[in-house]
Amino acid sequence: MFENIKNAPNYRWYVLATVSVGTFMATLDSSIVNVALPTISGQLHSEISTLQWVVTAYLLTISSLLPIFGRTADIFGRKKVYSLGFLIFTLGSVLCGLAQNIWFLVGARVLQAIGASMLMSNSAAILTATFSAKERGKALGLMGTVVALGSLTGPALGGLLIGMTSWRAAFYVNLPIGIIGFLASRFILPVDEQKKGQEKFDFVGAFTFTAGMVCLLLGINNGENWGWASLPVMISLVLGLILLAMFLTIERRVRQPIIELSLFRNRPFLMGNLSGWLSFVAMFANSILLPFYLQQILHYSPSQVGLFMIASRVTMAIVAPLSGHASDKFGPIALTTSGLLISGIGLFYYSTLTASSHFYQVIVGSILLGLGSGMFQSPNNSSVMSSVPPQKLGIAGGINSLVRNLGMIIGIAFSVSLFEALGGVTKPSPSQTPMFISAYHTVMLIAMSIAFIGAFISFNRKSYAKAESN
Repeated sequence: MFENIKNAPNYRWYVLATVSVGTFMATLDSSIVNVALPTISGQLHSEISTLQWVVTAYLLTISSLLPIFGRTADIFGRKKVYSLGFLIFTLGSVLCGLAQNIWFLVGARVLQAIGASMLMSNSAAILTATFSAKERGKALGLMGTVVALGSLTGPALGGLLIGMTSWRAAFYVNLPIGIIGFLASRFILPVDEQKKGQEKFDFVGAFTFTAGMVCLLLGINNGENWGWASLPVMISLVLGLILLAMFLTIERRVRQPIIELSLFRNRPFLMGNLSGWLSFVAMFANSILLPFYLQQILHYSPSQVGLFMIASRVTMAIVAPLSGHASDKFGPIALTTSGLLISGIGLFYYSTLTASSHFYQVIVGSILLGLGSGMFQSPNNSSVMSSVPPQKLGIAGGINSLVRNLGMIIGIAFSVSLFEALGGVTKPSPSQTPMFISAYHTVMLIAMSIAFIGAFISFNRKSYAKAESN
């Protein structure tokens, strides 16, 4: 049966469906966990300072391992790494559901993140290798829709499961999805060429990169809580930078590095990753502050806030495949540049909102950001992945995912730090409302500038590179 699938003329769409399962599971789990945190806090008797590690440990692990698993897949085969990622993620999910104390849960989340990084670093690479240049944007656009649907489904499904059973169900739901995904990946994904024995794995580079990323992101994540001038944060940041500098030195000297720095001499690859990073910095500068504006200033309920957040995801889910398909015909430059410009306009629009804005006024900003993101992401990913040779697709996908995570982390840290430095507080009294609005407006204007800089960089990329002929 599976051999018939592999010989079918529409085989590439079965591959897309298989990869979509992993992408959906990872995004679903992320949004479900956020919904479950208050319940977990009560049942495991954990303070928020400890509970944050349920999220932070997951994020740190993924960001530290993405390029490493991308490189591993290039050597040992993307099918093997991807299918193993399903197993590890599913096992981690089951252990999360069995957790009886908060630190066991954090450890299980690390195991989950290892599996997630194996999936995330290879999904775009598998699709790029499977689809021709004429359909690649369309495939990556549909993947963008899967991401949006996973994010949309998570909060609703999580609330339903937690209300009917317990928070543990938010993790157990991954068990059937993971089993289906593992079986599909083993039988459907194409067998790619292994280079084991031909190429060596750079263990020293892997260690310095992982340790450097953990230290750097640990400092960035906790800078606001611990204080940017505190000794732990300063040590984390300095040690992280030293280790990453060592990593770059090592990568220039070894014959088969974890990250081929020569990839960044490729203009579409460099410009695509740089504009993508700026896009996520700008978008997440708003995503962390918008809920506080809606709840604390406009006094909307959490369920109403969820509707606002869904608007951008629905818009993105509709626009992403259309944009990806259009990029196959017209190239990425006009779409990516326009997408970032629209995102910048959306951020500027948020800077005009007041303490008395109405629902219909706020929803316009969410739709603009969803439209801009949907127009940008699929053509940009297609441009980046199309610019590298087939044997480097794994590491290119790992770098692309890493850039996305770094943009999210830095966007959140930057916006919160700037907001508080400008006198904003997340739970303002009536007398503090004008300061909140002023600080929020300033952050939005700076985020707008970041999006416009990204648009300028995107406009100056070259079109698709001819790295391959398939």
